Amino acid sequence: MNIGEYTFEEFKQKAKEFHGYPAPGLLIGGYMVAAAKARLPEGTLFEAMVESGKCLPDAVQLLTLCSTGNNWMKVKLLGRYAVSLYDKFSGEGWRVAVDQEKLAQWPEIKGWFMKEKPKAEQDTDKLFAEIKEAGDTICSIKQIKIDPKFLGHGHMTAIDVCPVCGEAYPGNDGSICRGCQGEAPYIEIENVGCSDDAPQLKAVPVEKAVGHKALHDMTGIESGKSKGPITKAGDTLEIGDVCRLQRIGKNSVYLEADLPGDEWVHENEAVKAFARRIAGEGISYDANPDEGKINFIAEKPGMLSIDLDALGRFNLSPDVMLATRHDGALIPEGKGVAGTRAIPLYISRDRFSRALTALGEGPVLNILPMRAAKVGILVTGTEVFQGLIEDKFIPIISSKVIKLGCEVVMSDIASDDRAMITSSATAMLDAGCDLIITTAGMSVDPDDVTRAGLVDAGLTDALYGVPMLPGTMTLVGKLKSAQIIGVPACALFYKTTAFDIVLPRLLANQTLTRKDLARLGEGGFCMNCKTCSFPKCPFGK
Repeated sequence: MNIGEYTFEEFKQKAKEFHGYPAPGLLIGGYMVAAAKARLPEGTLFEAMVESGKCLPDAVQLLTLCSTGNNWMKVKLLGRYAVSLYDKFSGEGWRVAVDQEKLAQWPEIKGWFMKEKPKAEQDTDKLFAEIKEAGDTICSIKQIKIDPKFLGHGHMTAIDVCPVCGEAYPGNDGSICRGCQGEAPYIEIENVGCSDDAPQLKAVPVEKAVGHKALHDMTGIESGKSKGPITKAGDTLEIGDVCRLQRIGKNSVYLEADLPGDEWVHENEAVKAFARRIAGEGISYDANPDEGKINFIAEKPGMLSIDLDALGRFNLSPDVMLATRHDGALIPEGKGVAGTRAIPLYISRDRFSRALTALGEGPVLNILPMRAAKVGILVTGTEVFQGLIEDKFIPIISSKVIKLGCEVVMSDIASDDRAMITSSATAMLDAGCDLIITTAGMSVDPDDVTRAGLVDAGLTDALYGVPMLPGTMTLVGKLKSAQIIGVPACALFYKTTAFDIVLPRLLANQTLTRKDLARLGEGGFCMNCKTCSFPKCPFGK
């Protein structure tokens, strides 16, 4: 059986020249690509989607004009031996994959493909003979349509210079290159990140420093009692300071007169520049830092919102740090939320600039005010509607939203009836509710029709399922002009669930994405303590 325009032996030779040796996977891949290509209408401008990085990309490049270099071939590493060719505009095409059932008829191919015996025990001649005879009959071939997000080519973005490594990179990757964001495959690169980047300062015996100004803070520690500066930067040293400094082990000091040149930035000046970009709405700080450190304070109550990408970029920059409380934490007025500092006494001007660039335009930290929502509470369940079971949801949900400053405008109980749920939700919208909380009916049972009723009422942008326990079956979305949260029945039995984590974010008017919810998986496992101490516990953090 031919492989496209080539005989099997011709393609085998081309594979050897291109790949280094005629790999069985490349030969099979040739049949797969040819099968997909033959099913496309003549003249179709097509692209390729490859689901394995082994051999298949080479088969595509040997038989088509598609390659990763021209971006007509996309390699999505799903670990499946499959390739698709599709119309580059409509996304319609054909997917060819090795079929496990069909492999059963070809023992040599199956033994190789499924790694059922060591390579040394394989009969290569028999394997090649079976591949030649089988051709694409070992494959399943199906029509597909590619997700629109993989269609088209992104325009070339501006090229920036990474402030961390100094190399050029696409600007849309972020404020620093992806390698410096932690994706580089290297353990170490020569001369990168290991240099002693510090100015040469001259130490002066403390007894000879009297009458001169100190270059930096000098900290004294009294075990178990105190820790603080004995002398601060800019203080003029007096004779009495000599003894005090020697008692804390400071036999030599650095003087202000020996300041390094403009190519160095003092810790205090550096951290003030960082703070100006870090602090956003509702965040205050002391503009006169000590020892290169500034702490940030909530100047009003609200929810802490962190630009987590900027936080990561900054902490990847050398000689600086920013530590914060958890994103989404509820913060009272006057409480500390974060601290930043320049780690060495002086930062090189280059590293200082890199750290500033990593912060972006800022801010990194904001205290978001939470609105006083007008809440509608909709309990679903025929047994509750008929009075067979006493409702306990409304008081539980009411107490939680009222505690956050909201007003319960309307509450209702509906049976497991799709039309009744739709009618009740619509009535809450008409009553002016801008947050509707539905409870129960959120599981996968066939008679749980809460979600279907909400769809009929106008539910959009729904995200169902949160990686937290308890509360996995939580739903968030929009219902026309209102936000909506669907709370599963576990809220009856657990004091704290995913609802308690999601609610403040919606009250702070955050638009939650699937990525935002996915991040809640870390810390999303409740330990079910005998006495619940939430929010002073790891849940949701």
